[in-house]
Amino acid sequence: MSQSHQAQIDAFMAQVAAQNAHEPEFIQAVQEVAETVIPFISDHPQYAKHRILERMVEPERTIIFRVPWTTDAGEVQINRGYRVEFNSAIGPYKGGLRFHPTVTLSVLKFLGFEQVFKNSLTTLPMGGGKGGSDFNPKGKSDAEVMRFCQSFMTELSRHIGPNTDVPAGDIGVGGREIGYLFGQYKRLRNEFTGVLTGKGRNWGGSLIRPEATGYGTVYFAAEMLATKGQNFDGKSAVISGSGNVAQYSAEKCIQMGAKVLTMSDSKGFIHDPAGIDRTKLDWIMDLKNNRRGRIQEYVDQFPGATFHEGQRPWGIACHAAFPCATQNELNEEEAHALVNNGCIVIAEGANMPSTPEAIEVFDEAKVLFAPGKASNAGGVATSGLEMSQNSLRISWSREEVDERLLTIMKDIHSQCVTYGKNADGHVNYVRGANIAGFVKVADSMIDQGVV
Repeated sequence: MSQSHQAQIDAFMAQVAAQNAHEPEFIQAVQEVAETVIPFISDHPQYAKHRILERMVEPERTIIFRVPWTTDAGEVQINRGYRVEFNSAIGPYKGGLRFHPTVTLSVLKFLGFEQVFKNSLTTLPMGGGKGGSDFNPKGKSDAEVMRFCQSFMTELSRHIGPNTDVPAGDIGVGGREIGYLFGQYKRLRNEFTGVLTGKGRNWGGSLIRPEATGYGTVYFAAEMLATKGQNFDGKSAVISGSGNVAQYSAEKCIQMGAKVLTMSDSKGFIHDPAGIDRTKLDWIMDLKNNRRGRIQEYVDQFPGATFHEGQRPWGIACHAAFPCATQNELNEEEAHALVNNGCIVIAEGANMPSTPEAIEVFDEAKVLFAPGKASNAGGVATSGLEMSQNSLRISWSREEVDERLLTIMKDIHSQCVTYGKNADGHVNYVRGANIAGFVKVADSMIDQGVV
């Protein structure tokens, strides 16, 4: 990178840091985009003239509100609710709701900013947003979760709508929570509309939606491998997490012939040298989705496996790695371990799970690395397909939705290659995803004037 470009990046980031003090996650997300987009803007002065990037890092609207609710014992609780409506240049705001104690404005701004680029890449007409609360649904009864969701939606309903802002699920917000949220919205607005995605199949949901993020991540990784004339058959994969994204990434890896070696949760990871096959994965899905147990219970059921308490799986030798747990879960040291152990492809199932230092290691080693805004876009892409089905009042078959998802992931990969290919033929997927996502939104913002 030239000294001139670096100076522009440093000046821009100094301004962002000053305006968003105490928001490290958001600043990190902007830094990652700025490093690739600012050199591109230098070669395309129309974007500088309209100060597109300066406008893109400022949310169009940020909503913060109180969420009071009562426990089963009648105790009053207060949480904080958020909705960050980041950018609507190409469509209604679209992005998940996260219920977790770690939710802050910084985390949601980082996720919302990433969502703008991710949604742009899908080729569907969706803007970017994110929301949630510091409420923790774990350990709460169904009735407590319902009362919280109803209180949360009572305020949120003022700000969303099928043509305005369409939230979805995220960490802590699954089918149960979406159901309670949708029910309260319908009650308040007296209308049945596709205002949320991730709905139940009986009331407007789409087939493949639960599987979409995990499936899409593996589809993208398969496209990257194909550029090297390879596929997943006979390859080993390590996966972090054991929630929705990790489960369906594992399922698709198994379908494509890979051996899945690991899964994890916040307590540590399990390593099964024999591989997590379909039967074992079904057991994990029951453990996590129904019994809400801990991943370490796996070794009691399958004694050939080992549990590594307080550790992450990146030291296990593999061909493919799928970080599917949370942000910043893969650091520089772990990236070196993956590369040194023969890993050739990394696809992010979570949002920003690799630190900037880890990404630099992957780039220097010229391994195939897909940033989350590209590889995990399958979830929001299928949410967009759910919106389309709701608008048309139809329901596509499982095969139709899966085929559309695969096509979208192939299109995203193609866009990344177009903007990210180096002179030596190596594709920098981070640069490709950032620029491809930026161009569509930026051109739309110019067309719509200074708003």
